[in-house]
Amino acid sequence: MNKTIVAGLAMLALMTSCNMENENPLLSESPLPYGAPQFDKIRTEHYVPAFEKAIESGKAEIDAIIANQEEPTFENTIEALEYAGEAYNNVASIFYNVLEADSNDELQNIAEQLAPMENEYSMYIALNEGLFNRVKAVYGKKDELGLAPEQMKLLVDTYKSFSRNGANLSPEDKATYSALNEKLSLATLKFGKNVLAATNAYSLNLTDEAELEGLPDYVIALGKETAVEKGQEGWTFDLSAPSYAPFMKFSARRDLRKKLYEAYNTRAVGGDSDNTEVVKEITGLRLQIANILGYPTYADYALEERMLKTPSQVDAFLQELMGPSLPKAREEIKAIYEYATANGFDDTAIQSWDFSYWSEKYKNEQYTLSESDLKPYFQLENCIDAIFGLAGRLYGLRFEERPDIPAYHKDVKVYDVTDENGRHMALFYADFFPRASKRTGAWMTEFRGQSIRDGVERRPFISIVTNLSKPTAGEPSLLTHDELETFLHEFGHALHGMLAESKYPSQAGTNVSRDFVELPSQIMENFAYEQEYLAGFAKHYKTGETIPQELVDKVIAARNYNSAYLQVRQLHFGILDMAWHECASIPSASTIDYENASLAPYAVFPQVEGTSISTSITHLFSGGYAAGYYSYKWAEVLEADAFSLFKEKGIFNTEVSHSFRDNILARGSEDDEAVLYRNFRGHDPQPSALLEKLGIVEKR
Repeated sequence: MNKTIVAGLAMLALMTSCNMENENPLLSESPLPYGAPQFDKIRTEHYVPAFEKAIESGKAEIDAIIANQEEPTFENTIEALEYAGEAYNNVASIFYNVLEADSNDELQNIAEQLAPMENEYSMYIALNEGLFNRVKAVYGKKDELGLAPEQMKLLVDTYKSFSRNGANLSPEDKATYSALNEKLSLATLKFGKNVLAATNAYSLNLTDEAELEGLPDYVIALGKETAVEKGQEGWTFDLSAPSYAPFMKFSARRDLRKKLYEAYNTRAVGGDSDNTEVVKEITGLRLQIANILGYPTYADYALEERMLKTPSQVDAFLQELMGPSLPKAREEIKAIYEYATANGFDDTAIQSWDFSYWSEKYKNEQYTLSESDLKPYFQLENCIDAIFGLAGRLYGLRFEERPDIPAYHKDVKVYDVTDENGRHMALFYADFFPRASKRTGAWMTEFRGQSIRDGVERRPFISIVTNLSKPTAGEPSLLTHDELETFLHEFGHALHGMLAESKYPSQAGTNVSRDFVELPSQIMENFAYEQEYLAGFAKHYKTGETIPQELVDKVIAARNYNSAYLQVRQLHFGILDMAWHECASIPSASTIDYENASLAPYAVFPQVEGTSISTSITHLFSGGYAAGYYSYKWAEVLEADAFSLFKEKGIFNTEVSHSFRDNILARGSEDDEAVLYRNFRGHDPQPSALLEKLGIVEKR
């Protein structure tokens, strides 16, 4: 049976409902430039029929591979499987990205409805004995096939994917494994839904102007805008990052800071959106899945495919950083406490809701630097131009806004990305501002990844979603320096997607191991502290004055302010992650008690009764960072070492940037990530590079 016949069989499912496809913009071929998603035509009622038809098509493609009477080969089995399910991938990429960025109750209900359908489809592939037998046959003769390196990696990864997803299980265990995955999918959806609901449910409405003491004008203006949006009098502050973070940093009202802190840190603890038992349910399901696959813990299972491959390696890495960081962090907090008591603070210890406030005051005194000084120089539009310009200077990219290409929300801007030769590289969707329908945080994603099939390349559709400061009635969107860093971070991920040059979609762009994926993003953050870069775009939004050299010097000098404390805070998340995922049984203690016991040796503030990180940390329980949160710190190690080469050669040195593009950004996971890194840097990463960069230990 030749490839044409196989492909023809795979299309039968789609051909049977031609009329429906023509009416469903998720299934019909898009007439938009580059085949961009037809967001102007997609309606809620399109999703379920599109998933049903796409899954039917995907199964037909799998059946065609199995029905092939020819001997299994790399082309008719491994490659055919790699490209199977394209219709499903297209629909799922659109739906789940919209679910995160512009959700509503109806979409969340659809997600729950889809979970069993998608799990069944996933298991149809992962536990398909006929399909696995063909994969196994090709894998068994892999050394005789003369495959190119990326082909060999695809073959090995495909075989391991089946093995790690239950293909070697008995029929009884396959049924159990499938049921566990379906339950896990529903539980993670519930966790995320609860966090969003709990975040949106709380707001602090102030009607007495005296309660605004200490807040800068821009924070007050934001509070007024939020109150208007919610139909309230006065000023309203909520738990979104642009509202919560500045209130905690600037409000002189300790009682209100405490109230907002407790609301933020008890999200999804009790009430209608309680996640305390959902955390344990997810942990238990992951453990059962790992056990049935032959791993003692979920961490053992998850880490097998990462740069740090065992729980003991991750634990040792976290402790290598925590060892020198914890005492230094306690020294930093002691210095702030002493400063606070000298300025009227009368408690016996700095509490969690005090730290940001007194830390900001101490920082202002030490460096004469505040967010209010910096924000006027970081107008969002200028930052967009500057970040696009940086991509041009480093990688030759150009960005042209395309208002003719629809997006999923009116706030989203779409750009056509081309290289220095005019070659189309990607469509880029930018969604900057918070709204009730968007989850908190910031992330990069894609509506379509890059790939090459039958000699035809498909360039990607890349998106970043953030919650940056919104414009107010009197001011444009002015970013904090932290928000500028966030923008650069997510844009680094976007570059990884835009510059992908792989053949196979599973190897392209950000499809790399979890502890490598943050390198391209975190390396971009460095530019927020480079004088040569900042001076080129940071101009006062009213006067047009370039940011003063004195202010840039202060930004650079303050870079490592509280660096040990901030590192310990991130390490807390990594340690808590491992505590949940390297346990060999479900903890008998309550979620809060187990969390407290896990983090007690590393505490830097008094414990606040009833608060929890676990119930709202979506990265671990509804995102992809389970047994992988350490990867942020691992990526910082990679980044500290990698960016030192930029510093050595010049931050805009194209020899270095082109090497980073060719060896890292363009390669995806075509080779082992440790090899890719060595090809760029010439040696393995060292944790000491990060400790030295942060000023926690002396440079050698």
